[in-house]
Amino acid sequence: MRPRYILPVIVGAQFAGGSLWFAGNAVLPQLRAELGIDGGVSAITAAVQIGFIVGTALLAFSGLADRFAARAVFFTSAVVGATANAGVLFADTLEVLVACRFVVGVALAGIYPVGMRAAAGWYEDGLGRALGFLVGALVLGTALPHGVGSALPWRWTLLTISALAVTGGVALLALVPDGPHVKKSTFDLRAIPKLIRIPAYRGAALGYFGHMWELYTFWAFLPALVALYGGLPVAETSFAVIASGALGCAGGGLLIPRLSSKTVARIQLTISGLCCLALTFALELPAPAFVAFLFVWGVTVVGDSPQYSAISARAAPPQLVGTGLALVTSVGFGLTVASIEIVERAGDLRLALTALAIGPALGLIGPRRAP
Repeated sequence: MRPRYILPVIVGAQFAGGSLWFAGNAVLPQLRAELGIDGGVSAITAAVQIGFIVGTALLAFSGLADRFAARAVFFTSAVVGATANAGVLFADTLEVLVACRFVVGVALAGIYPVGMRAAAGWYEDGLGRALGFLVGALVLGTALPHGVGSALPWRWTLLTISALAVTGGVALLALVPDGPHVKKSTFDLRAIPKLIRIPAYRGAALGYFGHMWELYTFWAFLPALVALYGGLPVAETSFAVIASGALGCAGGGLLIPRLSSKTVARIQLTISGLCCLALTFALELPAPAFVAFLFVWGVTVVGDSPQYSAISARAAPPQLVGTGLALVTSVGFGLTVASIEIVERAGDLRLALTALAIGPALGLIGPRRAP
């Protein structure tokens, strides 16, 4: 019998842990003024992304996500991430700041995919719905520091986010034991080859990779896109469009009783891919219509993520769920680094963002078979 509080606790913990993601970005303007440094946005953003890739790769190849209870890994990661986030208070150079944010990225690897593993342990038929709320909470959590930072001094912003992350870790540790649908495993060098040989897992991974090729690049260049259109408040519009992704995640999850995870994911990936292709046309629309276009894109660009994760989790053997989720997120986030770099070097933002449709097109090839 699954306690009713399980999903709210996991969702709340994911929201709290996810708030660490952009805490550094939210306080960077004040930090730059205090430390007397120029730039830093790309450096600290890349540090978190690379740290997350390293962390998820370590989880995947070591099998740690399946060898220990999800709540223990999540709690430890939340404490480490919160400590590194608070460590920014003592940063006196950009290098120290980047190092702290790198550790935060590594710690987030034990929060995002491990939180999904915790949900997979308690949900089987309803996993797509559960992960819809979970990833939606993560999206809102990543936006939270900007809201907190507008109301508090930068030091209190960092301390508040760190305290919130630890609170989420404690809640998961205390209230969410491993569920009956996953099993602990021992270290297995053959774990990743076993996963790759599963057709449904490979197909879900391909869909996830196509989605990731588009997602973070869209988020990263959204302010520039809004500025290119002109006449709209850049920060407020960008924040609202990114936060709208939570609706796509939760709304997609609510559709699961009627539609399969594969169908929901492919519908959202198709719509976001069409938004890429329609960008040149959309830039000529009146402001209300352009904003509506951005909201459609913002909702669908991330709404497929929890469904591809749900398919991956169901396709993986019970003792390899954590490893399977860590592997696809590690490769997926690695692709975001390449995608962002390509768009940044392209010069023509309109053409480069249109070309992001390559990701959804390739992602729609899979999953052909899904559990």
